[in-house]
Amino acid sequence: MELFLLVWRQYRWPFVAVLALSLTSAAFGIGLIAFINQRLIETVDMSLTVLPEFLGLLLLLMAVTLGSQLALTTLGHHFVYRLRSEFIKRILDTPLERIEQLGSASLLAGLTSDVRNITIAFVRLPELVQGIILTIGSCIYLAMLSGKMLMITALWMALTIWGGFILVSRVYKHMATLRETEDKLYNDFQTVLEGRKELNLNRERAEHIFEQMYLPDAREYRHHIIRADTFHLSAVNWSNIMMLGAIGLVFWMANSQGWADTNVAATYSLTLLFLRTPLLSAIGALPTLLSAQVAFNKLKHFDLAPYQPVFLRPQVFPGWKTLELRNVTFKYQENDFSVGPINMTLNRGELVFLIGGNGSGKSTLAMLLTGLYQPVSGQILLDDKPMAQDRPEDYRKLFSAVFTDVWLFDDLLGPEGKPADPALVDKWLVQLKMAHKLELDNSKILNLKLSKGQKKRVALLLALAEERDILLLDEWAADQDPHFRRDFYQVLLPLMQQMGKTIFAISHDDHYFTHAERLLEMRDGQLTELVGEERAQASRDAVSHTA
Repeated sequence: MELFLLVWRQYRWPFVAVLALSLTSAAFGIGLIAFINQRLIETVDMSLTVLPEFLGLLLLLMAVTLGSQLALTTLGHHFVYRLRSEFIKRILDTPLERIEQLGSASLLAGLTSDVRNITIAFVRLPELVQGIILTIGSCIYLAMLSGKMLMITALWMALTIWGGFILVSRVYKHMATLRETEDKLYNDFQTVLEGRKELNLNRERAEHIFEQMYLPDAREYRHHIIRADTFHLSAVNWSNIMMLGAIGLVFWMANSQGWADTNVAATYSLTLLFLRTPLLSAIGALPTLLSAQVAFNKLKHFDLAPYQPVFLRPQVFPGWKTLELRNVTFKYQENDFSVGPINMTLNRGELVFLIGGNGSGKSTLAMLLTGLYQPVSGQILLDDKPMAQDRPEDYRKLFSAVFTDVWLFDDLLGPEGKPADPALVDKWLVQLKMAHKLELDNSKILNLKLSKGQKKRVALLLALAEERDILLLDEWAADQDPHFRRDFYQVLLPLMQQMGKTIFAISHDDHYFTHAERLLEMRDGQLTELVGEERAQASRDAVSHTA
C-alpha cells in the first residue's frame, strides 16, 4: 500500500527497529509453544523449575509483545502528526483560488474524517504486523514437526485467507463509495449550520433541505456502511470458523490417517489456537487499513501546494511610490466571467474609492490587487519593476485587508508577527469606540461575541495593528450605524492617511464619495476612473449609476 511505503520512506530505521522487535515477540511466542510441547506434552517435566520458567516466559512474551505494539503505534501516531501538520501547511501555501474550488466542507472532511481513519489504521497496524509475523514463524515451527500435515494445513489456511480477502475486498469497495458520500454529508451539515437563521424562518426550505438533500445522502451512507460491516463481519466469522475447522482437520490427519502422533497433533492444535486471535485480529484490521488507503488517496487528490517546512520571509519594499496593474486579466474556471484587462495606478498615500454593481468584478479586483488571485495575463509593478509571480508573498506583505466575510483572530499582531504596539492599539480602541467592549490580555482579545458592526471594527483594529502600507476595505461601513459611518469617512479615514496609509475602499456610500481623492468604477469586469461630471453624478446617486 502506498500509505505504508510513505511511512517506510519517512521513518525507515525506526520502522526496521519496530519490525525487529515484532520478530522478537513472534520468536518468544513460538518459543513458548515449543516449551509447552517439549516440557509439558512430549516429556512431562516434574521438576520444580518448570512453573517458574513457564511463568517467566509468559511475562517476557507479554513485555516484548506489548513493547512491539506500543512502538509501532507510537510510530504511527508520529506519522499521523506529521501528515496532519503537512496538510495544514499545504492548505496555508495553496493559492486561494484552489481552496475556493475545493470548498471548506471537503477540506474539513479531509482534516477530520480522513486523518481520523488514518490514525485508526495505525492503531490497528500492530495487529496486522503481529498476525503476519506470527503466522510465518509458526509455519516454520510446524514444518519441523510434520511437513505433510503442514501442507494440508497450509492449503486450508490459504483457503481461509483467500475467502477472507474476497470478503474484505468488498469492504474496500463500499469504503471508497462511503468516503465520497461523507463529503456530501459534510456539505449538508454545513448548510444546516450556516443557514440556520434562514431555515428557522422558512420551514418549507428546512423541510426541503432535510427531505431532499440530507436524508438521501444519509440513506446512501447507511446503505454502504451496513454493507461494509456485513462483509467485514462475514470475513471475521469465516476466519473464526475455518480456524476451528483447522484444529479438527489436524486431529483427523493424525488419528485417522496416521500422519503424526497425538503429541504432534496437540502441538499443532495449540499453535493454531495461539494463532487464532492474532490472525483474526489481522483480518479484522484490514478494513481499517483499506479505509486509511482510501483516505490517503483522497488527501492526495486535493492537489494542494507542495509541502515546504518553512514559511518564506517576504521581501520588504520601503519607500515605494507607485503600484501599477498593467493589462491584468483574470478568468474564473467554473464560469465565463472574466475581469480585465485592468490598467490602474495606485499612488502612495492616496485614498481611492471603488464602486460598482453586484457581479461587476469589484471583489475580484480586490483579490487581484492584494495578490490573493494570480492574473491570467498582465503584470503587477511596484515603482515600474514587475513583481515576481513565483513569490506572491512579497507583494502581499504591502497589504492589510478587511473583507466582507470577515474572520476575527484573537491575537493582535504587529510587524513581523510580533505583539502589536500597545500605544497604537489603545489609540484605535478609543477611535473605534471599542475600548469599553474589548477585554485584552497581553495583545490577546478575550471576548469576541460581538455584533457584526463591532466585529468589523475589531477587524479594522487587527489590520491597523499590522502596520502595513496599504489598507483594503471591502464595504467596511455597510454594517455601521449612520453616526459611526459618518465618523468613518470624515474622521477615521483622514487619521489613517495621516499615519501614511494608502487606502483602497470598496463603497456604495454615495454621500461620502467626495472624500475620495479618486473614484473608480467596475462595470462588467472593466475598470474606469470617474472624473468631472461622471464623478459628480455618481456622488449624487451611486445606486442609479451602478445599476
